[in-house]
Amino acid sequence: MQPQTAALEQYVQELATQFVLGGDREDGPAVIAQMLSTLSRISETARSAGSQAVVEASAQLARKLQSTSGGAAPRKEVQSGIEALQRAIASAASPTPASGLSSLAQDLELVSDFIVEAREHLNNVETQLLAIEQDPSQTGPLQSLFRSFHTIKGLAGFLEFHEVQEVCHDVETLLDRARNNELEITPEITDLLLESQDYLTREIGRIENGALGKGTAAPANPAALLEKVRAVLEGREVSEPAESAPVRMPEPQPASQAELPPQAPPAAPAPEVKKSALDAPSAAASPASSPAAATANGASAPQQVRADRLVKVDTGKLDYLVDMVGELVVAQSLIRHDPAFKSTTDMRLQKNLLQLGRITDEVQRASMAMRMVPIGQLFQKMDRLIRDLSRKSGKKIELETHGRDIEMDRNMVEELGDPLMHMVRNAVDHGIETAEERAASGKPPVARVRLRAQHQAGQILITVSDDGRGINRQKILEKAIRMGLVETGGSLTDNEVFHLIFEPGFSTADKVTDLSGRGVGMDVVKKQIHKLRGRIEIASRPGQGTDFMMKLPLTLAIIDGLIVKVGDERFIVPLASVREVLQPREGMITTMENRAEVAVVRDHLFPIVRLHQRFEVKPKSTNLMDGLLMLLETHGRTYSLAVDELIGKQEVVIKTLGETFRDVPGVAGGAILGDGRVGLILDVDGLYKGSRNA
Repeated sequence: MQPQTAALEQYVQELATQFVLGGDREDGPAVIAQMLSTLSRISETARSAGSQAVVEASAQLARKLQSTSGGAAPRKEVQSGIEALQRAIASAASPTPASGLSSLAQDLELVSDFIVEAREHLNNVETQLLAIEQDPSQTGPLQSLFRSFHTIKGLAGFLEFHEVQEVCHDVETLLDRARNNELEITPEITDLLLESQDYLTREIGRIENGALGKGTAAPANPAALLEKVRAVLEGREVSEPAESAPVRMPEPQPASQAELPPQAPPAAPAPEVKKSALDAPSAAASPASSPAAATANGASAPQQVRADRLVKVDTGKLDYLVDMVGELVVAQSLIRHDPAFKSTTDMRLQKNLLQLGRITDEVQRASMAMRMVPIGQLFQKMDRLIRDLSRKSGKKIELETHGRDIEMDRNMVEELGDPLMHMVRNAVDHGIETAEERAASGKPPVARVRLRAQHQAGQILITVSDDGRGINRQKILEKAIRMGLVETGGSLTDNEVFHLIFEPGFSTADKVTDLSGRGVGMDVVKKQIHKLRGRIEIASRPGQGTDFMMKLPLTLAIIDGLIVKVGDERFIVPLASVREVLQPREGMITTMENRAEVAVVRDHLFPIVRLHQRFEVKPKSTNLMDGLLMLLETHGRTYSLAVDELIGKQEVVIKTLGETFRDVPGVAGGAILGDGRVGLILDVDGLYKGSRNA
């Protein structure tokens, strides 16, 4: 290709000159004839050089010129065709290195910046598209969309990611037509734009893997996608209708950098946001979070100032900082509880150490705040999911979200993606009725799924609600009996019956669909929420809907716990699982079937787990009347834990126990207490199951 490159570049320059100079002339047909002649020479030269991409680009531009009626050249389409031709020639003249990346793209720092920037804009694309579909009269989201694709195109062109650049260019042309009121954004075009976003998301992931040495896969061929976009631009019928992406949550991408904070806060924070599945904040409400993005989006001066205050930090460094702050807290606690410090009479030393304690607490809070991100970015993914599920199932559904500004630990937000996706799918497929069923029961034709996040007693409460048919208690119970999960004639509360849906392989669906029905998904929810030290509660009203309430800690790094003592050992019980602590009285303890001990509290029976038996520790006394009972709640069940005494409440930094003790039932981790001793953090669910199996 090298000998012909100069000739091709000269021909394209001649073509561009003919186009520019002929713009103001009346002899339009003559100009078009000259351009077609030049294109013929380009095509012949490229064909002899074996460059099929250049041949196709020249042929497409020739078709545009030949389809012109009235003698005037279609300036925007011709200009985009010339640019596409220039890219094809540049791509043919600069082959990609064997590594799969261009020379510039082998600079990991540049690629990392590109990945962070592109993903920010792709998230914005999805949000603004859904907003446009809800209200096509809005101009802000359309302008924001155009700027996002334009910015990605420029960055990709600089790094020579030609496929990304070409897709962005053609989509940008389509959006420019829409900006100029030459094209209407229909649901079909929205599908096509979402398909383009999905392609770019996959390509960003491939580029990242290549840069990190995790793979050298070739770029996905965008020809079919580009043909659909160009067919829309040229007013042709698309041979295959644009299909929406599969209804799934994207896998978390391993990011080499994270931005702090990950997105700029809105100018006027609102405590509650109500929106539908096709509604999203305008561009002004979702400013890009980096200086480059702010500039590309035409941000105002105040937005640019806010962006300039942001710093990109490697997430590994951030996690290391939090770990070291945790060590600092432990060290400060050891000093505070040291007997030598308690016995000192030096007031100046005591004052200095108290000041150290206050500073340590502030540093800890600041470091934890750096890991906190708004849960709104997780809710935003549900907007797209609801849209796709609605179109796929044929049900009209709107999504309402509240509490998007509630903040959680970044790692927890990432881990919540799969559980939330499964719960939303379950609500749509099992909870929401068809339009005919809703009409027959007097309900509005448009169903509602609600996501709500709020603070509650030091935890985060996330609720997934629907206004569908509710949970059929009898149907679940019958299926559970057939599966052998419960015995016939057993007495179960509604909450216990509802929690059966979390059992592996459990499903009440009459038929398997591509949305659900195979009995997988809800068990994933249970495992993931348990992994996050949370719990789920279910409330259902027949014919009115169902609420799934997930109670989660703010962070996984620190836990509020009650320190209990059994013999000479100390254990930490997560405070979120404790319902009540009480002193046993006469008549409260009884035995069922001569083997299972239960506590009778306000006419309810609670199985008793003796902690000293579970861990083979010598207790202060084996008489339960000499100790305490803690009522603990786990996955819809409540049981009582017998301990010797309660020492007090303490906020502790969680430490893993390594691979050796990772899977010990009943143990979630460890913590260094104030006196320097290690206390085991109890896994409330595993403790109960382990005692039942013992």
